[in-house]
Amino acid sequence: MNMKKIVALLLMSVMMLALTGCGGSDKKDEKAAGSDKKVVLKLSHVFSPDEQLYKSMELVAERIKKKTNGRVEIQCFGQNQLACYKDGLEQVANGANFISVEDPSYLGDYVPDFKPLVGPMLYQSYDEYEKMIETPLVKDMEKKAEEKGIKVLALDYIFGFRNVMTNKVITKPEDMKGLKLRTPGSKLFIDTINAMGATATSLPFSETLSGVSQGVVDGLEGSEFTNIGTKCYEHVKNVATTKHFLGTCGVYISTKVFNSLSPEDQKIVAEEFAYGGKEMTKISTESYNKVYKELESKGVKFNDVNHAAFEKATEPVFKQMEEKEGATPGIYEKLKAELAKIRAAK
Repeated sequence: MNMKKIVALLLMSVMMLALTGCGGSDKKDEKAAGSDKKVVLKLSHVFSPDEQLYKSMELVAERIKKKTNGRVEIQCFGQNQLACYKDGLEQVANGANFISVEDPSYLGDYVPDFKPLVGPMLYQSYDEYEKMIETPLVKDMEKKAEEKGIKVLALDYIFGFRNVMTNKVITKPEDMKGLKLRTPGSKLFIDTINAMGATATSLPFSETLSGVSQGVVDGLEGSEFTNIGTKCYEHVKNVATTKHFLGTCGVYISTKVFNSLSPEDQKIVAEEFAYGGKEMTKISTESYNKVYKELESKGVKFNDVNHAAFEKATEPVFKQMEEKEGATPGIYEKLKAELAKIRAAK
């Protein structure tokens, strides 16, 4: 081979190496650009600006935007401005850029065992529920939700126990007879209020106060934080401390949307929503006495109830979940067994 051919071959090799290097650089640049892609998510719930959950969602969204340098922007919409309840979960399950903040019972449409998890008369304290959702039993439920396209980011945005608010003193199930009470559209809520002795009436929350004042319903069920935040006390002056549900919301996002985020952003989103739940529960615990006293100053009276009687009245709700709604046979007993272990460990 003569010198000219050798030089020509060397030049060709250098050019090929240069082209290969340029191609690698392009791929690297594309990857870097992809990691900076902005994602805008709409978050929906039914709470009002005066309620802690509304404030907590704003705080979490702000922290996520800051920590991701704006790559993940969460726009929060409260007071039922966007799809809520079943419609909100449907948006998530269908893969929309949407975060639904709802009672975990709504997950029961996809994984039936979530309904008994937050069933009536189960928990005596926030702590019991916090420990329950860390058990393998509940972690398996979350895994099944992911198989349905729903990533559970949190289950413990706790805002107090839910009680019955009317203008009547209620101490036992018989006292509920003839009362029409507003409930959310969840079948679990409707079945529970009916089992407790009243007639459940599903209304959008925006229509609830006018419904009470006009006699469409005789009252509602909800927490003291909802009572003070929405000024329900202006229409109903008695609270029966049934504690029939622990008031809590979960946070749900499409697995497809979550997996489209970079690993770094996934970690930030998951950690911030988990932290936000613990933060809100702490705030709720610390502020409960203040809210209770403020309601009393507004003329609200509280009375105790026969919890054993209400627990017995609502047991058929769990049976129906297992027999007619797809919940795992024996799930009620499994939950009670986990609670017994939690209580024994105190």
